[in-house]
Amino acid sequence: MRKSTTATAVAMPLLLAGGLLLITGCQSEKDALSTGKADLAVSGAYLPQPAMTDMAAAYLTVKNGGGKADQLTSVTSPLSGDITMHTTEGSQMKHASKLEVPANGELKLSRGGTHLMLGKLAHKPKVGEKVEFTLHFAESGAVKVQVPVESSTYRPQD
Repeated sequence: MRKSTTATAVAMPLLLAGGLLLITGCQSEKDALSTGKADLAVSGAYLPQPAMTDMAAAYLTVKNGGGKADQLTSVTSPLSGDITMHTTEGSQMKHASKLEVPANGELKLSRGGTHLMLGKLAHKPKVGEKVEFTLHFAESGAVKVQVPVESSTYRPQD
């Protein structure tokens, strides 16, 4: 009987300590998610070769692996001094001053939806060319991306 009591006396504090560590670890992770920062990555970027010499559209996905939301506030490029962000509701395109990148989520710019419009192009880009874009975020600062020019019929695989 004495051995069983001693084993319980030793094991119980260890179990309690382990439980407290587990609870503390979960709380710390939760706090990190709620007060963390955005962790952005850009993928799937492309610019279909424009049909016109003065206007183009661009698409990409911004993934946020962090626990804090961010906002895309503007985009710049040597190709165009006039880049605007647009959303599409129904068949109507609307100018957006910022686009939300949710915490642990993504902002997807795609044909028929949210996208970038480039006006007053410096030149008509050709298939295979890469165009530099700088994405400006409210919290994360600037992120540079090389965007390939694809054929006008290009459709990315999701």
